[in-house]
Amino acid sequence: MDDIIEPRFQETYPTLFEKSSKKVKDESWLATDDVEYCELPLIDLSCLNFWSLGKFEEDSFTSEDFAQCIKEMAEAASDWGFFQVVNHGIPQKDLKNMLYEQKKLFHQPFSKKAEKSFMNFSANSYRWGSPTATCLRQFSWSEAFHIPLPDLLRLDECNKTRSSIGLFATKAASLAQRLAEYLANNLGAKSSYFRDNCLPSSSYVRMNRYPPCPLSFEVYGLMPHTDSDFLTILYQDQVGGLQLRKDGRWLGIKPNPEVLIINIGDLFQAFSNGVYKSIEHRVVARSEVERFSVAYFYCPSHEAVIENFSSKPAVYRKFSFKEYTQQVQKDVRATGDKVGLSRFLIL
Repeated sequence: MDDIIEPRFQETYPTLFEKSSKKVKDESWLATDDVEYCELPLIDLSCLNFWSLGKFEEDSFTSEDFAQCIKEMAEAASDWGFFQVVNHGIPQKDLKNMLYEQKKLFHQPFSKKAEKSFMNFSANSYRWGSPTATCLRQFSWSEAFHIPLPDLLRLDECNKTRSSIGLFATKAASLAQRLAEYLANNLGAKSSYFRDNCLPSSSYVRMNRYPPCPLSFEVYGLMPHTDSDFLTILYQDQVGGLQLRKDGRWLGIKPNPEVLIINIGDLFQAFSNGVYKSIEHRVVARSEVERFSVAYFYCPSHEAVIENFSSKPAVYRKFSFKEYTQQVQKDVRATGDKVGLSRFLIL
């Protein structure tokens, strides 16, 4: 029986990898790990009542503490598009249990993971490589389980996997909604928008594994991109490899399994009329070790409309989430790359 766990990247995309043996003329895109590391803003959410150990007392924090926390989040969302949070309401033991179950899932034989009926997931939940890539620059050396939240109820074959992922998803959904509401209120927007348009059924969890890569500096673990949601909640292991692009430079993010990473997505940039930034980021592949992460993507329903709510002239035209995802898919099929928000600018 074939018990190899690794996806067959090079065998499936021979034309792309044959080119890797030739000298690369333009090295500006190479996924080097030789970058400066940055210190992302670190925000303590204790005063927002996310304390997970039952020690929170309402009068422990003042209104000034609350306002300062919101201010720090808004500044990070505007300047970095990324920030880290502690005391977020998801216990470390739950995150570690999820990581353990995630590793067991990915360490199944590749032939089994690729089966349509694997774990009772929906079709195309298991994803690997980059089928639309036309060159190595567009290729991602990674595999993932893309799980819409309603699909969690289908995982009746493995209760531990279902419960660990489901617990993370439930708590991440609550965290995402509250963070989105605070960030919206800071702009003067109505927080009810998220309760009305971002139902749990429209969001999803994505579990990622980045296998060891023999061509680690000639191919990405995950190609540069921005997220097509309102915000993303990311938990990663201690291996590292996540980088963001700021002021024209790639900066590494030091791994810290004790925190969650929050990043702003395209929809929040449009919703905020460009105040909050959806920042390009990528993952560098490693040559000798595997890396794991799991992300919760906070998305609206397909019919939800994203538009400027402020009195200032709109930067982007009004569009639905369905229209946005269809445009992204069209661009990726045509060019291998996501064009994103620039398609919706008001010129």
